[in-house]
Parts: sequence; structure tokens; C-alpha cells
Amino acid sequence: MKISSQKNTQIGKWLSITIPLLLGVFLVLYSYYSFTPEQLSTITKHFENANYNYIVITLFIALLGGASRAYRWKFSLEHMGYKTSFTNNFMAVSIGYLINMTIPRSGEISRALIIKKYENVPFDKAFGTIVAERIIDLIVLLFFIILAFFLQFDVVKAFVIDKIPFEKIIALVVFGIISLLIAVLLFLYSKWPIIASIKLKISGLKEGLLSIFHMKKKWQYLFHTSFIWFSYILMFYIGIFVISETSNIGIGAVVTSFVVGSIAIAFTNSGFGSYPFLIAKILLFYNVSETAGSAFGWIIWTSQLFLVLLLGTLSFLLLPIINRKK
Repeated sequence: MKISSQKNTQIGKWLSITIPLLLGVFLVLYSYYSFTPEQLSTITKHFENANYNYIVITLFIALLGGASRAYRWKFSLEHMGYKTSFTNNFMAVSIGYLINMTIPRSGEISRALIIKKYENVPFDKAFGTIVAERIIDLIVLLFFIILAFFLQFDVVKAFVIDKIPFEKIIALVVFGIISLLIAVLLFLYSKWPIIASIKLKISGLKEGLLSIFHMKKKWQYLFHTSFIWFSYILMFYIGIFVISETSNIGIGAVVTSFVVGSIAIAFTNSGFGSYPFLIAKILLFYNVSETAGSAFGWIIWTSQLFLVLLLGTLSFLLLPIINRKK
């Protein structure tokens, strides 16, 4: 039974890596072969004529956003009695971004492991603070989704709702609610050994989750949360000036496209393949050609990839050196 369980775990890990990557590769190939040679030539010209000065600005803003995320993490860890260095926090965050390129959300685990190794913070508590961050970030993302829904209802309706039968939407919502209720009831009242084991393991996780609500510096924490998301949308807004075809889109288009891109990044391996594909599709509703939208999506995504690779790799190399015991 133990061997079988280990095999299932290994299979699950491989699937979690290969499925997102295969989806990304499929979308890249699908996009490539859906264009004519003339369209591919047009996309190449968009790359050649792009104003990359704006990309430099977006990368600087991304660096500030990453630093703010690392600094925000200090507040929830300090509340639990662990004083960590900004440098280790920043490098852990940078490595987390890099690892998320392989398995979606695996970077959060690496962050907790790194801070455990170099700052002696228990894994469950560190991971709890990271989960709390993600919950807060999800709430902010939901705010932007609702904002986009009200600002651009017709576009959102055409892009999402009209493509999914209403009956299926209702069925998915009902299924989700029932599944959540069953999970909560099992967790609260079940006497199964596996549930008891889960409750024991998440005791530290719970402390990390609740740290946000009880910390003394909660307003500083919320300020950095606001700054992080402000940096995200500012990066996207400045990015639209990279090519002339996207430079004239309005604020409604910016918010809607930003939401679509954020969802692609959040629920895949950092948006590989999906980000340029979905950005091109949503920009069609704003009279931006698919060739221009694809070029824009790839320029924005590739530039962020470059920063993630650079910071993540440097952090991998420097982290053990900086923390070397003298």
C-alpha cells in the first residue's frame, strides 16, 4: 500500500508539471499555426518596432513590487516572533517566482522551506503566512474582476459568459457549494484518523493565517498589499505604450485585460502560452488586431520572464553565500 501511495504521489507530481507545460506548448503552437506567413511577418515587425524603453520602466516597477512583497512578509512573521532579514525574504520570493514557472503555486512551498532553513521559522507557520497572503491577493483580484465586470459588462459577457451555457454555470456553482459544505462538515465533525491528522498538521498553518488579523502592523501590511497591486496594474498600463496599436486603449480595456492576464498567471505556470493567447483574444474586443495583441502579450510576458529568471537565478547562487556562517 505504501509503495502504491508513493507511486500515485510521484504520478501526481509529474502530472502537475507536465499538464500545465503541455497546455502552454499547445497554445503556443496553436497560435503560431493559426497565423498566416503574412501575419507572422507582421508580428515580427511589431517586435522590431516596439519601444522597449517602456519595458525597462515596467521591470523597475516589477522590482519595486517584489521588494514590497518581501517586506510585507516581515510583518506577519514578526507577529509570530520571528525577525527575518529583508534580503532573505526577497531572495525567497524571487526563487518562489522562478519555481512557479514549473509547477503552479509550488513557489509558495519553496519560500517556506527557504525561510525555515535560513531564518529558522517553522515550515507550517511560514507557509501559513504565505497562504494568508494568497487569500488577501485573491480578494484583491476578485475586486478587479468585479470592477472589470461593471466597467466592461458587454466585453466580459462576450468573452466568458456567452461561451459557457448558463445551465453549466449554475451546475458548477451548485456543485462547488455542496462540495465546500461537505468538506467543512467532515473537517468539523469527522472522527476519521486522517481528518485528525490533518487538523494536527494545520495547527501551525492556522496561526500563520490568523497573523494578519492580529498583527500590530496590519496597516503597514495593507499598505504594501495595495502597493503590490498598484505596481501590477501600473506595469500593465505603462506596457500598453510598447507598441502603437495598444497605446490608445482606454482604462476599461486596461482593467479587463489586466484581469485576464492576472488569471492566466495565477492559475497556470506563470502564464506560459496562456498569457499571450488570452491577452490577444481579449484585445480583439477593443479593435486591436490579433497580431498586435499577440506581439504585445509576448513582449510583456517575456520581459517579466527575463526578470524572474535573472532574480531567481541570482538568489539561488547568492542565498547560501550571504548566509554562510563565519
